[in-house]
Amino acid sequence: MNFLVIAQDLRVSGTSEGIVSRSFIAKLRMAYPKAIIDVLYIKNHNSEDQLELLPVNSIQSHVINLKPTFSVKWINRFTRRVFNISWYDRFIHKSYAKHIATIDHAKYNHVFIRSAGLNHEIILAAKDLQILKKAIINFHDPYPFFWYQGSKQELSGDELNRFHNMYKVVQQAKGCISTAKMMSQDLEFLYGSRKQFYTLPHQFSETVFNLTDIEHVRKKQKPVTLAYHGSIQFGRQIDVLLDAYDTLVKTNTQIKEHTEFVLRLGGGDVQRLRSKYAKNKNISILGTLNFSNSSYEQMHSADINIILENGPLYCNILVGKAPFLASLNKPIFCVSPRRSELRHLINDVKYIASGDDIEEVKEKLEALISKNIISKEPVFPFGDYFSDTNFVNKLDNILKEN
Repeated sequence: MNFLVIAQDLRVSGTSEGIVSRSFIAKLRMAYPKAIIDVLYIKNHNSEDQLELLPVNSIQSHVINLKPTFSVKWINRFTRRVFNISWYDRFIHKSYAKHIATIDHAKYNHVFIRSAGLNHEIILAAKDLQILKKAIINFHDPYPFFWYQGSKQELSGDELNRFHNMYKVVQQAKGCISTAKMMSQDLEFLYGSRKQFYTLPHQFSETVFNLTDIEHVRKKQKPVTLAYHGSIQFGRQIDVLLDAYDTLVKTNTQIKEHTEFVLRLGGGDVQRLRSKYAKNKNISILGTLNFSNSSYEQMHSADINIILENGPLYCNILVGKAPFLASLNKPIFCVSPRRSELRHLINDVKYIASGDDIEEVKEKLEALISKNIISKEPVFPFGDYFSDTNFVNKLDNILKEN
């Protein structure tokens, strides 16, 4: 079996997509140990991505410059104003496409094209290319951005043209997958697809990371540490969670004496949160870390890891950290909208609460913390959903059908 993976993000830190794309390659090798696995890596950043850790037969890496020329800027003003068409989008897609078009796709049984970011440039770059006939395209987020829960994007003419271009890609591709069951169902309906959108969840494999850097790890200061590492964008209701914990610290002596809540935050108004909870000495709001340091804190310092799903009404994506946290066999506490992907995956309701119900958050969080003060036995909140066996079964089914 010969595979080609076309990736836009294989970074070892800073993005969840880099982490899950690297892990996908590791799990693909695990599933097909004798296969040929080649990678075409087209990125728009200069960084050391430790590509030597990836278990592949070959990898081509290209860095492209997405800074538009003066002529592209000038034409873009005209086309957007008159035709609702982004000439800059076309410039970006052509920049990626020139590398994709050089690939001899005939020698591969399957081609995976993995989206990154919110603009899905590398998927759209394949539009009208022959390689799409061999390609299984992967959506890690809904597209276009208007349909992303928590976004404030208007349904402009630009967005409708982006939707139309992606519609063509979906029609031309051999297969389509997304990382969440709810997103697969939504995209299948949205694009009027006559082909099934399959679900292949995010994966995590420690084998493709060097996790020896622990220089900036924070020393644990209480017997029980709650930890959240991530962003606070897209309607994630962190204030409800922190208000609930703040109340528990003030009303439950045991929680005040034995617990701490450490947050490594990116995005959003971090300074506002620091000011709001400055008087609560059990809450530490800190800056972000690279993945090696961050993973160490979540693996070894944290006793309860926190997940915030997008919101406030609906979350049809699978957060990238879910398979990593599942691998730790520790309790998680998920703050979610009432309709969400993780509500279908978490096997015990005590690990999940509605972000619009502070009393439920407070009650379940108090019970989970109190239990953890007494016992730190391994738990499996996601069952076997992120197991190697489940991945292989899902992947085999997708390849058989495509």
